Amino acid sequence: MRKLRVLATTLTVLALLLCASAAAFAQFSGGDDGDYQILAARYGTSERNIDVTARLKELARQDRTFRMGNSTFGTDPDPGRRKVLRIYARGRNGQTRMFEYVEGSTVDGSLFTGWGRGSWANDDWRGGWDAGDEGQFQILAARYGTPERNIDVTARLRELAAQDRTFRMGNSTFGTDPDPGRKKMLRIYARAANGQTRTFDYIESSTIDGSLFTGWGGGNWGREGWNGGWDANGGSDDGEYQILAARYGTSQRNIDVTERLRELAAQDRRFRMGNSTFGTDPDPGRLKTLRIYARGRNGQTRTFDYTEGSTVDGSQFTGWGGGNWGREGWNGGWEVSDNRGSNVAVLRIERATYGDGRRSRDVTGRLRSMARDGSIDVSVGNSSMGGDPAPGARKTLWISYTINGRTQEARLAEGDRLRLP
Repeated sequence: MRKLRVLATTLTVLALLLCASAAAFAQFSGGDDGDYQILAARYGTSERNIDVTARLKELARQDRTFRMGNSTFGTDPDPGRRKVLRIYARGRNGQTRMFEYVEGSTVDGSLFTGWGRGSWANDDWRGGWDAGDEGQFQILAARYGTPERNIDVTARLRELAAQDRTFRMGNSTFGTDPDPGRKKMLRIYARAANGQTRTFDYIESSTIDGSLFTGWGGGNWGREGWNGGWDANGGSDDGEYQILAARYGTSQRNIDVTERLRELAAQDRRFRMGNSTFGTDPDPGRLKTLRIYARGRNGQTRTFDYTEGSTVDGSQFTGWGGGNWGREGWNGGWEVSDNRGSNVAVLRIERATYGDGRRSRDVTGRLRSMARDGSIDVSVGNSSMGGDPAPGARKTLWISYTINGRTQEARLAEGDRLRLP
């Protein structure tokens, strides 16, 4: 009897130790609380792809990270072509976003909430392969070379875009060297939703990411004809905003990276950034942001946010490569953004959708990109909203926004004009 009591006591102690260990592990690992809720997943190419949401749930329950390819999903939806896993997810702010993993790469579930439990996937998902692929700029043309010697590569870029979302480029990509012995550049000319023209520069051997451009894979762009030369759009370093400072991290823990950003700007016009870029992780286990504080030509201050792992494009900022900025001193904290005076409205678009109720698309990011100096003025229609989510039906724009901290909502019919504030 005494032996039974001793055994029972031992088992109780072991159970308590296991519970304590599990709790400690959960606290250490940060649990399963990523920033994005998975809606669906597809695997393949733009022409041939399959739904793998159920299979992804099985994989998520087995491991937090895994290396994926045809064998992972038990099929090859498009033989002979490089395939991609696309995960469609919704952030805490309600905005939909797509995560893309090239065949053979490693998927890390730490970004996604409920990953290990597989407690996700929206049965009402109606998005196709290109859902979340509505870039902010329409390509007009592309040229490759130097200012002195360059060639039109618009047609070739369409071919490359149809093959892959990202690619590494150089002389072999375009089949020629327009200026031997000199470092060349791919220059893409594009139009923003507000009609303004912009250039995007990619130095030879760098990687092109088509996520910025609407209709990238479809190739339905660059057919209008282009009368501008190499330096159309006013040269290469004439952005609209003067950088004041930059911080990297989360709202709870962030560091000043202004000096490091100057070094990066001197090296390249565009760069992909994360912890390794800045040499530190200010808030381990959480998705971080690079926040650039800048002043527009009208003297108003605004912030530009770049999520960890995204690409920073310096073309918006004046004097980018010269680094003659960020030396005035900065008294603002992380949340300081729109310093426009007490009599000027501060607008923030929280969420927006466009459609007929049953079929709709998230246009939050699109409207945010259209806002200029705290205001927006745009006609509501398929072209301005990036496509027709419900052909043949009368569509409505629903928008939730804040002005000076006060949340408001509005509904506008197709053909109406959105003016805020």
